[in-house]
Amino acid sequence: MLNSPQRETRNRILVLNPKGGSGKSTLVTNLAACYAQRDSTPVVMDYDPQGSTTAWLERRPADLPRIHGIVAYKKSMQATRSWQLRVPEDTLNLIVDSPAGITHDDLRELTRDACSILVPVLPSAMDIHAASRCIADLLLVAKVDRNERKLAVVANRTRKHTKSYANLMRFLDSLGIPIIAVLRDTQNFVHSAEQGVGIHEMPESRVQPDRQQLDNIVRWLDGWEERRRRAIELRKIAQDSAQPDSVLHKPQFGSA
Repeated sequence: MLNSPQRETRNRILVLNPKGGSGKSTLVTNLAACYAQRDSTPVVMDYDPQGSTTAWLERRPADLPRIHGIVAYKKSMQATRSWQLRVPEDTLNLIVDSPAGITHDDLRELTRDACSILVPVLPSAMDIHAASRCIADLLLVAKVDRNERKLAVVANRTRKHTKSYANLMRFLDSLGIPIIAVLRDTQNFVHSAEQGVGIHEMPESRVQPDRQQLDNIVRWLDGWEERRRRAIELRKIAQDSAQPDSVLHKPQFGSA
């Protein structure tokens, strides 16, 4: 599915939850708006047939920083698939909005080159169950290595001091996977979707708590190179410790 040349300087961010309505597109669009405020143009690759991210880009005001969109859920008869999914060479941040109900093969393909994987989870029993299956598939089917620390959870549409919120946080705490943000259930995200803008492009006095949580996500995403470097170091240490000492284990021949 994801067909773009590998670049060591590009952060490939996959937002994934096979259950529909978990807030993937909301997370994708707001992350894209965050990166657009910087000095580079982020790319959003929309695999979701609902096209929510693509529709948001179409509503985006022309005077705001540019976000490059790729409509991956449509197949063109006028161009090859690789040409349709091409990513500009200077892209630093590629954000993938995954579809609902993906197959195991698609899961492996989507996660293969991902530097960061975000799983948004809603506070309902059905969503918690779906998220547990999603994370299990990431670990067992897609073989995402916990030591690489590229998998994180975002609690979405939460209301504190409710039973559902307590259940969600208890579930997330049990995973052993970092919870990097807790997004409120607020109309700010609804308004941003309707206007084609991100939370960071709305009046700060109105959205400050939401901006802080999104900043937490971006801060974690920005650490992808350090996480990768550390994972390589740990892998090398493990490999070295598994090798027998060439001197101590060298067989001795001949008589004394």
